[in-house]
Formats: sequence, C-alpha cells, structure tokens
Amino acid sequence: MYQTDPPRPPKEVLPTMYDLPSEDPEELGGSDQFHIYQPRLLEETFHPVGYPPDQIFMGTDLNVYYDPHNPQWYKRPDWFAVLGVSQLYEEQDLRLSYVLWQEGVDPFIVVELLSPGTEKEDLGQTLREVNQPPTKWEVYERILKVPYYAVFDRYTDHLRVFMLQGDRYAEQTLEASCFWIDSIELGFGLWQGMYQGINRQWLRWFDRDGNWLPTLTEQKQQEQERTERLAAKLRELGVDPDEV
Repeated sequence: MYQTDPPRPPKEVLPTMYDLPSEDPEELGGSDQFHIYQPRLLEETFHPVGYPPDQIFMGTDLNVYYDPHNPQWYKRPDWFAVLGVSQLYEEQDLRLSYVLWQEGVDPFIVVELLSPGTEKEDLGQTLREVNQPPTKWEVYERILKVPYYAVFDRYTDHLRVFMLQGDRYAEQTLEASCFWIDSIELGFGLWQGMYQGINRQWLRWFDRDGNWLPTLTEQKQQEQERTERLAAKLRELGVDPDEV
C-alpha cells in the first residue's frame, strides 16, 4: 500500500483485533477486555454460604488438567469455582494450574463467555475428532461432572444455564435471566450497571433477598457512607467525631 500525504489513520490501514491471531496459532484470538472484567466481577461477588474464603478456589482462564492417563490434556474455563478445597495449592502457594488428580475436588460451577470462535464447542455442538482430546462439553459433563455450567453471550446478552441431571446436562428455565442455587444460597444473573467504568449487562451473584452482592469498590463506598452517617449523628449530639 502506497504512502499517502498526510498518512491515513492506523484505524483504516492496520488490522483490527478481529484480524489478529494470538501467539498460539491454534487459537483464534486472545482474551479481550470483557474476558478480563467479567470473571473479575464474578469472583468479587461470589460468597457461597457455608464455605470460608480459604476453602474456595476460583480460577480465570486457568488450565484445568483432568485426565491422569493423558496428563497434557486440559481445558481452560473462562471462570470456575471449586468448593471445599484450599484457596492455595497445598495451603501455601498460588496455583499455576488446577490439576484434578492432585486436588481431588471437581469444579462446582463453570462459566464460559461465548466468542465467535468458541461458541459451538461451548454449547456442545462439536464432535470429538479421532485421536483427539474430548470436547469442552464432554469434559464438563461426563468427566468432571460439573454440577452447574453457564454460558453467557455478551453480544446478545443471552444467558443459558445447564444443570447436571443424572449423567447429562439439562438446560434450565430462567426467571428474569437469573438462576438460584439453593445448596450455596446464592444466585447469579444479568445485572445492568457500571463496572470498571463500563455500563452494560454483567453477570454477577445475588443473595437470598435478591440483593446484588457488592464488589470491592462498592464495599468501600458502603463503609465510607456508614462512617459519614455515624459522624453526622455524633455531630447532631454535639460530639466531635474526630475526638472519639
């Protein structure tokens, strides 16, 4: 392409994010911003009843190794949570991956964020090729037997939830794009709001009363508001809050 004067803007002449492959030639593209922010929101608001924080492990885009007979085989969920396992590997180190034959506890829930290159596999619409590892759906459903599997399409804001019934996934009926899990007294669903400066539909957790569980930023704001209310009350009583 010849040089123009003045030069054309990069947006017109350079490849877009949809054109550029990832470093792995087998993948169609790397993680975008949504694949960073959405798992973070799920992690910040996931507080299952009955499990202390140090007995919950959450992984984002982390390799899950599942077959001791084929130790190089793995799947990489966009987000997953494991209950009843140490937050740290052997209670002392951050994990590089999640290895089932060492951990001994399968994921409780997996969330996949649809992208054009992974949609068919995420929804179980691909078949296992000869002499190839099982598909993502097969691993979650038949090998790991993950009780809950959610798929969220950010392009259409469509949430689908599958629950393991027997040895197969059954799609669940959602109410107002929300789903409740009684065993952990938590639900998750679509919330319209501002997160990381972006206002859109997000997937997040809520409690039994239907309250969206606060993010780290919201927790700080709530604490600050409580402090300010207390200070105002003290001033009404003639007490200087700075001297208390």
